Amino acid sequence: QVQLVESGGGLVQPGGSLRLSCAASGSIFRINAMGWYRQAPGKQRELVADITSGGSTNYAHSVKGRFTIARDNAKNTVYLQMNSLKPEDTAVYYCNARVTYNSGYYYYTDDFWGQGTQVTVSS
Repeated sequence: QVQLVESGGGLVQPGGSLRLSCAASGSIFRINAMGWYRQAPGKQRELVADITSGGSTNYAHSVKGRFTIARDNAKNTVYLQMNSLKPEDTAVYYCNARVTYNSGYYYYTDDFWGQGTQVTVSS
């Protein structure tokens, strides 16, 4: 019904930058909130940042001032610009979207997840 495809992860040195992208496709009627989560080895998945359809943003305290979330509603895409990266930012990053979609005659709202993209910050 709805697919989220992420890109942009990789290996970067401390202090470097990366930009993640996540594009949604499928039988989309409306995309509500979109966000990025991350999960480090041995830890629970945590919210990094999210953004409403109107553009209001929310950040985890640990990334505030370093990461910026943005979305392009025309492209059904959300971005995460990550600057001043630290080794503790190393994790698998997952895109999330709350999507209203149609299936047959009906509309449903569900949360969808991307497959995850690895971000490694190391010298």
